[in-house]
Amino acid sequence: MELHITCIPGDGIGPEIVRETKKVLDKVAHKYGHKMIYKDILMGGASIDVHGVPLTEEAIADAKAADAVLMGSIGGNTTTSPWYKLPPEKRPEAGLLALRKALNLFANLRPAVLYDELAAACPLKEEISKAGFDMLIMRELTGGLYFGERKTIEENGVRKAIDTLTYDENEIRRIAIKGFDIARKRKKKVTSVD
Repeated sequence: MELHITCIPGDGIGPEIVRETKKVLDKVAHKYGHKMIYKDILMGGASIDVHGVPLTEEAIADAKAADAVLMGSIGGNTTTSPWYKLPPEKRPEAGLLALRKALNLFANLRPAVLYDELAAACPLKEEISKAGFDMLIMRELTGGLYFGERKTIEENGVRKAIDTLTYDENEIRRIAIKGFDIARKRKKKVTSVD
């Protein structure tokens, strides 16, 4: 197998994480006879520093052309970084949202499993945790507050922030169908939390 992987080292600890992850992928590739071909692109603060924007159209095209995208962390200290003096659409996280939208990435899958070896470290009471748990949390990534309209107005001499949370039925349906499909394959229940 030959995989083309677009790598986004990102900011902060991101480059270190991506560098070490590549080492692990290379070991797996070597062991099983695969080939990993990496192409690094800039996103977030690193892209702002070089290109003046958090994500370029060329970087989006590279990500779309890849078999997979490996990404480190994006952004920095919001109180000290010059990136956070920029308008919201020019800040590091705007690149992340643009990439999610361009790649049609609409949900984040976050497994939570209690392994027997770690049961003693679980913060839950033993009577709750003794049976263990195996959950998959599916977090929506592209609707609602991420892309909602934001504005500040003044009412009766008081400033007021407005941040809209809008979903349409197609977005809700897409998330629900994916959630039920995953639950069916795992033979698990679905709980919806908003």
